[in-house]
Amino acid sequence: MIDLSAIQTARENLRGQVQKTPFTLSRTLSDILGAQIWLKFENLQFTASFKERGALNRMLTLSDAERRQGVIAVSAGNHAQGVAYHAQRMGIPAVIVMPRFTPTVKVANTRRFGAEVVLAGDTFDDAKSHGLTLARERGLVMIHPYDDEDVIAGQGTVGLEMLEDQPDLDAVIIAIGGGGLISGIATAVKTLKPDIEVIGVQTERFPSMYAALNGQELNAGHYTIAEGIAVKTPGTITQEICSRLVDRIELVSEADIEHAIVVLLEIEKTVVEGAGAAGLAALLLEQQRGASRFAGKRVGLVLTGGNIDPLMLGELIERGMVRAGRLARIRVDLRDLPGALAQATKLIADAHANITEVHHQRAFTTLPVRNVEVDFVLQTRGPEHILEVIDVLNRAGFAASNHDH
Repeated sequence: MIDLSAIQTARENLRGQVQKTPFTLSRTLSDILGAQIWLKFENLQFTASFKERGALNRMLTLSDAERRQGVIAVSAGNHAQGVAYHAQRMGIPAVIVMPRFTPTVKVANTRRFGAEVVLAGDTFDDAKSHGLTLARERGLVMIHPYDDEDVIAGQGTVGLEMLEDQPDLDAVIIAIGGGGLISGIATAVKTLKPDIEVIGVQTERFPSMYAALNGQELNAGHYTIAEGIAVKTPGTITQEICSRLVDRIELVSEADIEHAIVVLLEIEKTVVEGAGAAGLAALLLEQQRGASRFAGKRVGLVLTGGNIDPLMLGELIERGMVRAGRLARIRVDLRDLPGALAQATKLIADAHANITEVHHQRAFTTLPVRNVEVDFVLQTRGPEHILEVIDVLNRAGFAASNHDH
């Protein structure tokens, strides 16, 4: 099994070839959550994820003959890029098998690192079986994303670095997909500091490790914003390690993760993908429920990766602004007379709200004829400001309401 010495060896193997990423205290998040929140910025690796560590540590064990023959990996995301990038650096041919529906940007990024990309099957499992067939046919070495001792040892170097920078950590909160990262980190930190708490986080839609450790049958969903941890079956090695070393696993919803991505963007000015925000999502959810089991403690979070689609990020920012009351949609009933709309927009402007969209509705309304419904999308200062604008309109004789509720 993997032990501390394997992780320390991995640390030496990786030295100078992957980033020792910053591990810093977030003062603002600490204030918000009432605990010392330390962030490990693995989204700053060259391929924007921790996956490079395990992939490289595994590839460094290859014999000369295996290096000449090449490696293969099945992945639609960060593992693919980690394998492809380090294979290119080491002069090893790499084949990456991805499901057919993989976003073109991920395919392009992986090809940019010189890998041969094979698109096969509609699901990850289809791609995986094709990958195993190719590996046999071409004599390639499969680099598993999580269920491999050298991969786990490589990911465990994250834990070593965290305790080097902050030896007094009380807890670490780590996202779980297949379980490679948490297995490596838990092995490192529990050996060095047996009383440290190790908490895993999964999405409600893909609770595979949570279900396995709790002896439950929970069905996986079809999609999650945290696609990096959308794993239907945990690893055999990782499940054994998690059953020994992980204190508990929390489940978070899609909305929790969305909120955490926007919080990290706004407060830390850092971009993380869904899986990278899972740890913070669990903390914010706990605070929302009024629990405070981390009050005053030193808590380490790993921002596992930053590979998020820019269009999705744009949508998340907009939705976050709606939740914060900084973007609002109000409905105003007007008489269909010249100047009525101008009067309403002047009142909104005088209340210092900025109009970004106007939707004028004559036919699709239950109002009497010669009346119109107008939806305004406004930039506001917050929930109180929205109520002020509505109040100004109502006092002037317009029927106005918050159309988001």
